[in-house]
Amino acid sequence: MNRINISKPFMGEEEIEAVRNVLLSGNLVQGVKVKEFEEAVSGFLGIKHAIATSSGTTALHLAIESLGIKPGDEVITTPFTFIASSNCILYNGAKPVFVDIDPKTFNIDPEKIEEKITDKTKAVLVVHLYGQPCEMDKIMGVCKKHNLKLIEDSAQAIGAEYKGQKIGTFGDVSALSFYATKNITTGEGGMLLTNNDVWADKTRIRRQHGQRMIYEYEILGYNYRMTDIQAAIGIEQMKKIEDLNNKRIENAKTLAELLSGIDGIVLPSVAPETKHVFHQYTIRVLDGKRDALKEQLNEKGIQSMIYYPQTIYQPGSESCPEAERACKEVLSLPIHPHLKKEDIERIAEEVKNYLEN
Repeated sequence: MNRINISKPFMGEEEIEAVRNVLLSGNLVQGVKVKEFEEAVSGFLGIKHAIATSSGTTALHLAIESLGIKPGDEVITTPFTFIASSNCILYNGAKPVFVDIDPKTFNIDPEKIEEKITDKTKAVLVVHLYGQPCEMDKIMGVCKKHNLKLIEDSAQAIGAEYKGQKIGTFGDVSALSFYATKNITTGEGGMLLTNNDVWADKTRIRRQHGQRMIYEYEILGYNYRMTDIQAAIGIEQMKKIEDLNNKRIENAKTLAELLSGIDGIVLPSVAPETKHVFHQYTIRVLDGKRDALKEQLNEKGIQSMIYYPQTIYQPGSESCPEAERACKEVLSLPIHPHLKKEDIERIAEEVKNYLEN
């Protein structure tokens, strides 16, 4: 049987031709295609500024830096995510302060944020994990009450919605990722989102060595540029984003129907009034059987992944029991748009066979 991978970029002749045209043009770095890609994303999301960068991590780094986060400050965030979320806080000399997760959504628990706020707290950084939107009303209410900035790590959630509003447009600043496994990809790449003109202006300077005009340096900057090659791919991917996300949602529905009622697993939930875009389809495997199921699926030619095998703080440094429990139980199954119905049926059958036998 063909191997079913956890992810597979959805590339067509349009992306290949777009890259070819850029290569032939000779204009490879942060040119007209980057601007066109930025406009496509800002238009899709309904946000004023979308600023392309070299990765989701660099977009998030610039997002945090644009708010003036500095050494000694604290930023409240989740311990259950990719490490870049906390690394970008540390890059600015600030301290990540961890709040436990909601066991149903795997996102930060909004009911527990307020108890971690101190006089050093400057911002809350939320992560819309697996494409599932956070509970933004409650989180925004806490931020407003305590005059805190809100940062959205939307790396896994482009196209997701909370109460009809696109994720990435709630925060003071937000960050997207276009890494190869994401719902749309440029191979590597990211984007900072904001409606604030001042922060956007500083970010555009910072991503290019701190210069507004060539060799005129205004502030400390970085080489965080996106290439026109990446942007050309992104432009074509944006034309397909609704279809690609809808296919993931359809695949998730089919997989949920096939796995429903099987003892020993908990299926992912979709929070009310949200559009979950299923960057990952993540189940919980109970009773200590997760690793054995993963091994069994691999033997049957089905790749699954653990996102994430540990929290991003040092064990024992503080207690986030729900996050720690999730690390021992979560298993992400293939959900990408390349899957056919028979692939999904095969995944479900192998999960069922292992747990029932």
